[in-house]
Amino acid sequence: MKTSARLWWQDGAIYQIYPRSFQDSNGDGIGDLPGILSRIDYLATLGVEAVWISPFYPSPMADFGYDVADYCNVDPIFGTLPDFIRLIDALHTRGLRVILDFVPNHSSDQHPWFLESKISRDNPKQDWYLWRDPAPGAGVPESRPPNNWQSHFGGPAWTYNPERGQFYYHSFLRQQPDLNWRNPEVRKAIYAAMRFWLDRGVDGFRMDVLWLLIKDDQFRDNPLNPDWSGGGSSFGRVLPLYTADRPETHEVVAEMRAVMASYPNRDAVLIGEIYLPLRDLVAYYGFDPNTADLRGADMPFNFHLIQTPWNADRIAQLIREYEGQLPTGAWPNWVLGNHDQTRIATRLGEYQARVAAMLLLTLRGTPTLYYGDELGMTDGSIHPDQVRDPAELNQPGIGMGRDPERTPMLWDNSPVAGFTSGQPWLPVNEGAATRNVAAQSSPDAPRSILNLYRKLLALRRQHPALHAGAISYVQSNSGVLSYRRILGDQQFQIFLNLTDDIKRVTSEPGHILLTTILDGEGADVGGITILEAGEGLLIALKNPHIPDPPNKP
Repeated sequence: MKTSARLWWQDGAIYQIYPRSFQDSNGDGIGDLPGILSRIDYLATLGVEAVWISPFYPSPMADFGYDVADYCNVDPIFGTLPDFIRLIDALHTRGLRVILDFVPNHSSDQHPWFLESKISRDNPKQDWYLWRDPAPGAGVPESRPPNNWQSHFGGPAWTYNPERGQFYYHSFLRQQPDLNWRNPEVRKAIYAAMRFWLDRGVDGFRMDVLWLLIKDDQFRDNPLNPDWSGGGSSFGRVLPLYTADRPETHEVVAEMRAVMASYPNRDAVLIGEIYLPLRDLVAYYGFDPNTADLRGADMPFNFHLIQTPWNADRIAQLIREYEGQLPTGAWPNWVLGNHDQTRIATRLGEYQARVAAMLLLTLRGTPTLYYGDELGMTDGSIHPDQVRDPAELNQPGIGMGRDPERTPMLWDNSPVAGFTSGQPWLPVNEGAATRNVAAQSSPDAPRSILNLYRKLLALRRQHPALHAGAISYVQSNSGVLSYRRILGDQQFQIFLNLTDDIKRVTSEPGHILLTTILDGEGADVGGITILEAGEGLLIALKNPHIPDPPNKP
């Protein structure tokens, strides 16, 4: 049964590090594990609970580490396994947990498993990947893929292998063949790799593309997308009915959960990357109505704040719908940025990025921050000859590239922002002179967005209602989003002005704990209160007179 005891990942914030871009220690222009270690003071004082590190496994780097050639080691680009042990020990010493990015859906085509699998149809690993004969018909075999399944990175998801005389399936690049999760030996091998890292002290996993693990066992064509107009990625030609969110996936997630549960004193967390509608997303908690057990992911990542228009009515509706669809005992989570999405400050602008920070860090549930968003970093400007992302190189000119949100972390105002002593693998953002850690930590910048994040994170840790309380009275009015966080007799009112106009709101008596413009803290409020354009208020209410049931949005 799900217990009522609170777990570390429910109360703290998670901070994602893309290691190539966080800190370089050896001058090769690529961030690494010793670089992260050198910035541990920054991480420890920011106020987050856990660090999620994107892949650093041995890899040919066709997709910068998401093409894994060895699940149980460290690529020399990023350091060594002893470097990782030193890093995790140091983070634990400073009170920080460590979450690894794990890639169970596909490996590199240079992984020993695939190199063996492609040799012949009768070797021990012949069915560790998804192999199919060419479709019947005229023409050479390599021109006849088995069905119409499409790659997320454009083009057919099938590549012909002349050694076997068959096609293999890849959800992404041809260098990333999908593992056959219907094979029990594949499952055992992946679970053994999970245990390898759990034995070395990691506190959880973020499972890459978890909803894609199982494919249709009959390999039926996906239905055509009636809304596809021929533009953009060819992935949109079909609806991924048979290549995503298959019912058997939940069995796999339950098995992964069991691996985590075999370390009962660790409270390790299982997070799933899942881009699905809310109704399908919450199914990945694996709720059993007969026992009230949650057998799936601890937190299926909720990306809907990224996908929802920045509009008070729509966001209020999203919060209510999400809270209303959560299974009994499930813990919510929220994400506003990651390594695959345009940065918050680029999407919303400077002031609304501040409002977004208050939204993310005052909603009920675990928030995930992406490195640099606490500085208001915007997307970098990537010249065509600087493009590195295969998602863009495969389909140039249609805006699939993720390089802009992966540019180096901005530490100071030096020519390469303190990231490296060499040439950075991606260009440093143009705003580095002022939008960096040193400048925003200066006494001359008391109202920096970095200070806003630090204060929000501190308040969230300090006040139980902000990390463990219910959320209620979720409303929108004339472009202002409002809600309360409640625990016992402690109540906080949040007002967020999502418009570019001055707004008036009515507040019960209280005092301002924080504003997004870092002005007016400690002032008493009550009655009509002015909200500046793009301003958020966090108010501690005095003797609120309206009783409220728990967790009613």
